[in-house]
Amino acid sequence: MTSDLHHEITQEVKRRRNFAIISHPDAGKTTLTEKLLLYGGAIHEAGAVKARRAQRQATSDWMAMEQQRGISITSTVLQFEYQGYQINLLDTPGHQDFSEDTYRTLAAADNAVMLVDAAKGLEPQTRKLFQVCQLRGLPIFTFINKLDRPGREPLELIDEIEQELGLIPYPVNWPLGMGDRFRGVYDRLRQNFHFFERTTHGSRAAAETVIALGDPAIDPYIEPYRLEYNQLKDELELLEGVGAKLDLNLVHQGKMTPIFFGSAMTNFGVRLFLEHFLTYALPPMAYKSDRGPIDPTQEQFTGFVFKLQANMDPKHRDRVAFVRVCSGKFEKDMTVSHARTGKTIRLSRPQKLFAQGRESLETAYAGDVIGLNNPGMFAIGDTLYVGSKLEYEGIPCFSPELFAYLRNPNPSKFKSFQKGVNELREEGAVQIMYSTDESKREPILAAVGQLQFEVVQFRLLHEYGVETRLDPLPYTVARWVLDGWEALEAVGRIFNAATVKDSWGRPVLLFKNEWNLQQTMADHPKLRLSAIAPLAAAVPA
Repeated sequence: MTSDLHHEITQEVKRRRNFAIISHPDAGKTTLTEKLLLYGGAIHEAGAVKARRAQRQATSDWMAMEQQRGISITSTVLQFEYQGYQINLLDTPGHQDFSEDTYRTLAAADNAVMLVDAAKGLEPQTRKLFQVCQLRGLPIFTFINKLDRPGREPLELIDEIEQELGLIPYPVNWPLGMGDRFRGVYDRLRQNFHFFERTTHGSRAAAETVIALGDPAIDPYIEPYRLEYNQLKDELELLEGVGAKLDLNLVHQGKMTPIFFGSAMTNFGVRLFLEHFLTYALPPMAYKSDRGPIDPTQEQFTGFVFKLQANMDPKHRDRVAFVRVCSGKFEKDMTVSHARTGKTIRLSRPQKLFAQGRESLETAYAGDVIGLNNPGMFAIGDTLYVGSKLEYEGIPCFSPELFAYLRNPNPSKFKSFQKGVNELREEGAVQIMYSTDESKREPILAAVGQLQFEVVQFRLLHEYGVETRLDPLPYTVARWVLDGWEALEAVGRIFNAATVKDSWGRPVLLFKNEWNLQQTMADHPKLRLSAIAPLAAAVPA
C-alpha cells in the first residue's frame, strides 16, 4: 500500500460519522433530521423544501405519497459537513409498516440515535428497532425529545431505558424545566448551562447563552426559574451519587447510552447533541466478510448494496442502488467485481445522494453511501470489491404478517405489471411469494403492515400505469423451511398450513396464527423452521 494513499484513507475514515435514527412514529424523527441538517449548514431554513399543496415538508420525505400523508416511507441518505466531520445520516421510515427497510438501513450504519418522546417514553417500534441495533452491536445515543411540551419526569424516563432495554444510562445533559417552562439544559461534562431563546417555529438556529456553573452572570437567568433550578440541583446530586460514570468503551459496545434532552421543534439542545455525538460516536468500523473482518482503511475498495430504489426521479424512470462503502477509496469510473455474478462492472455514474437531490460524485470512503445507477444487475446484499474476492454477510428478510394475492385485471398491462412487481420486489418494497399450484400465477404480496400494500398499489398505478386489486389471504405467520423441499417432503402432509415459495423458490409455510405454528412444530419436531429467511445466494427467479 502506498503510504500517501494509506494516510489519505486513514484521515478520511477518521473524520466520518455515520448513523441512523430509530424511533416510533410521531416521536419527531423527521423534525430532528431536518434540524441536524439546519445546524450542519446543509439547509438554511427548516421546512425550506415545499411539497404539494404548499405544505411544509421535510427534505428527506420526497415521495409523492409521503408528502400527501406527512410520513416517512422510504429511507434516504443525507450527507453534510460539520466542524471538520463528514456526516452520513441514514434516514429511515418512521412508519412501523416499513420496519424491514429500517432493518436494512441499520445494516449500513455504524451508530444509532434512539429518539424518545418525553411524554410517551419507550414505544413498541423503538423497542423492536433497538433489538436490531443490539444484534449488530451498534452504539446507541438517546435523544429525549419534545421537552417543550408537558412530559414525564426525566428520572422516570432514564429509569425506563435502564429497566426495559438493559442499557446503562448516562445523561450528558439535564433539563431546566419542562413544557412552557423549559428554559435550557445543563451540560454535565462541560459544567455549563445553555439557556435558549425561542425562535419562530424553530425554522432557524436557536439563540443560546452559555454560562459556566458558579458564574454570577447566571443569576438573572435562574431567578424566574428558581423552583426548576432547585429541582435540577437535587436531581444532579442524585445522578452524581448513584449514576454511572461515562465509559466510552461501554458506549461503543452498545451497553451504555449517552442521553440528551431537548426539543427538535424549537431547536433546543440540537447543536449540543450534535457536537457531543460527533466526539463519542464510532468512526466506520470493520465489516464481517467470508474472509474475516475487513479494515476500513485498507487500500482496496469494497462495499455492499443495502437498498434499491426505483423512480427516485420520475422524469428519468431511474433505479438507484445504495452502496455502503466498507473499505478503501471509491473513485468515479473505477472497475469493480460483482461477487454474486462474477461480472466486472465499471461504475461510471456514481451519485452523492441528498434526499431526492443528486450530484455527481468523484470519490468516497468507508462510511459513505454512494448511489449507483442500477439497470437490474444489483440485488440487496450484493458485495462489490476490488482485488481478492470477498463477500459481506447478507441482509436477512424478516417474517411478514399480512398476505394477499395481487391481481392484474387488465391483460394488456401484463408486461408493465410484471416489470413493476419485479422492480418493487428487488428494491425490497414488499416480499413476493408464489403458490406452489402452477395454475395460480399471480404473486402473493407478503408485508409487515397494511401500508406496504397501499404503497405497492399506489406506485404500480403512478409509476407503471397498472391498476391492481388485492385478495387477502387468511394467514398471519410465515416460516421458512431451513432444510428445503426435501425436508418438507419427508414429513408428508402438513395440516393447518399453506405451502408457498419465496422469490428464490424456497419453501415457506404460512399459518393462520401462532397456535397453528406451535401445533405443527409439536407434530414435526425434526422440521427446522425460521422466522428470518436464509441469506439468499442467488438472484431471485
